[in-house]
Amino acid sequence: MKGKSLPTSCPSCQTSLSVRRLHCQKCDTHVEGTYVLPLLSRIGEDDQQFILNFVRCSGSLKDLAKQYGVSYPTVRNRLDNLIERLRDLENATKTLVEEESPDD
Repeated sequence: MKGKSLPTSCPSCQTSLSVRRLHCQKCDTHVEGTYVLPLLSRIGEDDQQFILNFVRCSGSLKDLAKQYGVSYPTVRNRLDNLIERLRDLENATKTLVEEESPDD
């Protein structure tokens, strides 16, 4: 059974969300600031699962293709597409951080 997914983009304008406040349920400590969500949390659950399966297969695309019941080129293309999306997210994050950084 799947729980609620962490929202990663604004429901109004689709801009990436950031973390503003964290809370410890045990001791009631609060941490506040502006934090960018980790890169892997900003991709879909299917892509996260694909990465986990890839790691569990020790990086073997052949084994991963067998697990998914698809051809090697299909898995290779999916991995290439995922790599490109991760690069785009990294670049967007760098740009956002640079824009928010005070001038030296």
